[in-house]
Amino acid sequence: MRLLIIGRLNGELVTASKMAMSRGAAVTQADAVEQGLNVLRARGADLVMIDVSLSVRGLVAALAEERIRTPVVACGTGTDARAAVAAIQAGAKEYIPLPPDPDLIAAVLEAVAADARAFVWRDPAMERVVKLAEQVARSDASVLISGESGTGKEVLARHVHARSGRAQKPFVSVNCAAIPDALLESELFGHEKGAFTGAVARRIGRFEEASGGTLLLDEISEMDVRLQAKLLRALQERVIDRVGGGQPVKVDLRVLATSNRNLAEEVRKGTFREDLLYRLNVVHLRLPPLRERPGDILELAAHFARKYAEANGLPDRPLSAEARRLMVATPWRGNVRELENTLHRAVLLASGPEIDGEAIRSPEGDALEAGPVGAAARAAEAAEAVTRGLVGRTVAEVERDLILDTLDHCLGNRTHAAKILGISIRTLRNKLNEYVGSGIAVAEPGHTRALAAYG
Repeated sequence: MRLLIIGRLNGELVTASKMAMSRGAAVTQADAVEQGLNVLRARGADLVMIDVSLSVRGLVAALAEERIRTPVVACGTGTDARAAVAAIQAGAKEYIPLPPDPDLIAAVLEAVAADARAFVWRDPAMERVVKLAEQVARSDASVLISGESGTGKEVLARHVHARSGRAQKPFVSVNCAAIPDALLESELFGHEKGAFTGAVARRIGRFEEASGGTLLLDEISEMDVRLQAKLLRALQERVIDRVGGGQPVKVDLRVLATSNRNLAEEVRKGTFREDLLYRLNVVHLRLPPLRERPGDILELAAHFARKYAEANGLPDRPLSAEARRLMVATPWRGNVRELENTLHRAVLLASGPEIDGEAIRSPEGDALEAGPVGAAARAAEAAEAVTRGLVGRTVAEVERDLILDTLDHCLGNRTHAAKILGISIRTLRNKLNEYVGSGIAVAEPGHTRALAAYG
């Protein structure tokens, strides 16, 4: 946790600084706003605390102009209510009264340092992903995390960072889809003063800011293919070139990337470099959509109910049986993000001792349309039915039926069937010869077994 304090360190600010350091924060101090901006340009920070006697509005405006997304909290004497209101109106996220309260300092630091979206899972499908993530977390290997929008890709990336040897170093995230192509290069690699209009001073990019820690390239599939070549060089050689700079800069960091698209398909389309995909895809973590991990739904629902009850000063209430039924019966096309928003509304709308089905509503206030058995529940039931159908059968019997059904699907085409099954054509032919020798009907080319039986 890197804390920058802007203001003269005397009296109460010294106490606040010591409290932050006792909580594990690395504190840097600057007397004035311009000095603070220089620190942010050169080293970055996770949080800025500024004395309200300085220009909070000027700092917030300067950060916005230079696209520095570090959150700002203001601090001042507890009796100065007018300054506190002005600071919030100027863009500060929070106001800390001085003399500082240790618990308040701790809460602000933890809110920034900790990921507010806790990593919660229970379903076996997620267990497999998390186990692999934790296996590779201690390495410096690049990791590609894929999955539909809202499945929790950034949350998993933070989990990998937290389990890595770089956990005490910065975790820096860049949303490649949210930054225009013309600005993304400067955002990643930094720039020198005068490199382009608006470059008022040298500024380090996200690669340098994350040096020693982890850089997350969120939605990397949205990056322009020309910039991908520069990114590939940075990943291979661990050096970057600031925009307008003449000297390469060495960096030491671990790169994670996320995408909600199939990058192999993007390679075929020509919108993503194949060599960059290989560089990123040392380990691939695929996050299943919520409908494929029904065991997570109620666990996540209970977590979000507790989280938003606490955030809104409301009592922690359990979900009623009807609310739980609706949770499981809803397909959640927006995945965990949609579930979270739904529970936030439910916490606010519920009026009884439980969060009942009436509180589970759409953003427009309509009741969720879910049948008695929703997509997630149907998927769970179907999986259970398949499992029950396998009990009591030998592996050879299951393999035989799979091969013969696949051959039927391919109308007897051995080559296509072998590709689908992931076996060689020779292995397939040997299996089919065994079945024919045992008196079992096998589909001929252009036929299914049923058609072959009737000529």
